[in-house]
Amino acid sequence: MHTILTSRFQDALNLAFLLHQNQYRKGIDVPYISHLMGVCSLVLESGGSEDEAIAGLLHDAIEDQGGAAARELIREKFGDAVAEIVQACSDSETLPKPPWRERKEAYIAHLKDASPSVLLVTSADKLNNARSILSDYRQVGEELWGRFKGGKEGTLWYYQAFLQEMRALTRSSLLDELQRVVDELLRIVR
Repeated sequence: MHTILTSRFQDALNLAFLLHQNQYRKGIDVPYISHLMGVCSLVLESGGSEDEAIAGLLHDAIEDQGGAAARELIREKFGDAVAEIVQACSDSETLPKPPWRERKEAYIAHLKDASPSVLLVTSADKLNNARSILSDYRQVGEELWGRFKGGKEGTLWYYQAFLQEMRALTRSSLLDELQRVVDELLRIVR
């Protein structure tokens, strides 16, 4: 079955642009929307629905662009299903955010109760991020880790722990590719 994209998708792309237009990837001059479009692309290429693709575009809106207000805007414009996926892909919605390790441990723990849609979008998110980390590491080396609150060891721990939990929950080509990227990252940094 083909995924059909409607004007809702275009509206979500516009909203993602508006919410994130002044945001850039950590430590580089790449507009953040490139990450959101990359996640959306991976979701669609994996057979995701329009709701899942929209959630891919908006997956960081609650966490980075407005908390509860962003969640309610997403619910109003795109419905409960999209809002619930985006909420489940967020590791916090409060400022200041809880400590990094605490947020990441709680996020991994919540995956066991996540829907298949959440598992798809979060897998696409982690794969897109891991690919960027690997590419950036090849360009700048060890200085890369200064961009991340978890530093080198925390970041590597997070991707390994995420994969371990996800492998217990589901199988997908996204996770297979994420495993390859993380393995390559571990190989070149250690």
